[in-house]
Amino acid sequence: MKSLTNCEGITRRNSLKLGLGAFLGGGLVDALRLRGEAALDSSGPKPAATSCILIWMDGGPTHFETFDPKPQAPAEIRGEFSPISTKVSGVQFSEHMTKLAGSLDDFSMIRSIRHNQGNHGAGNHYMMTGSPPRIPVGCGAFVSFHPSMGSVASRELGKNNGLPAYFSMPRMSRSGGPNFLGAKHAPFVVGDDPNAKNFRVRDVALPSGLTADRFSSRSDLRGLVDRLQRIDDEVAADPVKGLDEYYKQGYNLVTSPSAQAAFNVGEESTKVRDAYGRDSFGQRCLLARRLVEGGVPFVTVYDGGWDHHASLFPTLRKRLPKWDSSVATLIGDLKERGLLESTLVVALGEFGRTPKISTLSGQKLPGRDHWSNAMSVLMAGGGTPGGRVIGATDRKGFSAVDRVLSPENFVSTIYTKLGINPDKVLYTPQGRPSHLVSDPAPIAELMG
Repeated sequence: MKSLTNCEGITRRNSLKLGLGAFLGGGLVDALRLRGEAALDSSGPKPAATSCILIWMDGGPTHFETFDPKPQAPAEIRGEFSPISTKVSGVQFSEHMTKLAGSLDDFSMIRSIRHNQGNHGAGNHYMMTGSPPRIPVGCGAFVSFHPSMGSVASRELGKNNGLPAYFSMPRMSRSGGPNFLGAKHAPFVVGDDPNAKNFRVRDVALPSGLTADRFSSRSDLRGLVDRLQRIDDEVAADPVKGLDEYYKQGYNLVTSPSAQAAFNVGEESTKVRDAYGRDSFGQRCLLARRLVEGGVPFVTVYDGGWDHHASLFPTLRKRLPKWDSSVATLIGDLKERGLLESTLVVALGEFGRTPKISTLSGQKLPGRDHWSNAMSVLMAGGGTPGGRVIGATDRKGFSAVDRVLSPENFVSTIYTKLGINPDKVLYTPQGRPSHLVSDPAPIAELMG
């Protein structure tokens, strides 16, 4: 499968070079070892949702060609796509968002988030954590100054149900890690493609040629070895001892029928799989639904390739109809199954795109560049009212001007809906206090 990169050419290989390989591609035992026991706190707000599916549109999706068209703006701003009416009177989407336009009563749009981090590294960090970077960072940097929403959810909501509390597919976003919470709250990455004919999640199935009986025998043998006397002092503690519980969890996951069922997208009907879309993104949305059904609190569907400095219009003519259909199907499927009230669905990237169409570096086909003054965010489920549009940008889509909101407000909304207190103070291993979010005010209009 071809890697989807942004303008800095960041791919999974880059992240491996940066020392994130254990997070992005580690085996199940490693992921479980890193995750560990979550310290739970019951002091948060009453949860409206028990799970969150975050669709991360990496690169920064254009708000003009998706959810905030500007038909009255000059041609060099409004672009090539026409607006269409939605199910809510007076609200328009861009022409390729047909299914979501027809189901706006099932979700809400935020049009007024803005920030001052106009490069990928900083913008990604701000929207993924609710915390701006502490120092200037490069556009292509992998930045981690604060725990991501997924890692916080892992710590606060993780359960011993045989499944990791935080998944990311098919990779971890550059700021999707745990920072001071520790690598035990890094995501379990499912890099395999659920659209593949022989989809099989690495380390969540018995190795080829190994029967269940032989696997059990090997586990028993390991148990005998593990009972041998080990060094047990603070200076020279045997690291194997710390792995025991994680191997046990890994064994339970491999042999658990419920865990196996969560990954078995093949048991879905042809009708359902077709509705989600027979491509990698659509089937990952379907797998995300199955994971939250299995009790996973946080699932990120990483969807790269939204950094359209050039070839914006021909690219989106092909991509948007499929994306629109997959996301609308996910929301509708959750609703039909009675899961939408307990499952928060969010779609966004690190920022929006420039009002003026540009030709970067002499590209013949125009695009739009980075723009953090305006962006659109979709939010459904978890008690989110349907049919609302929060805030507005100006006539030319230059900036959020009505009900201006921050990334802190957005992240606080996610936490509050999940029953996590956004004003909670966590402590680093060195004892330094850190608020989850500096401004813990959620977006009131989305709280139901």
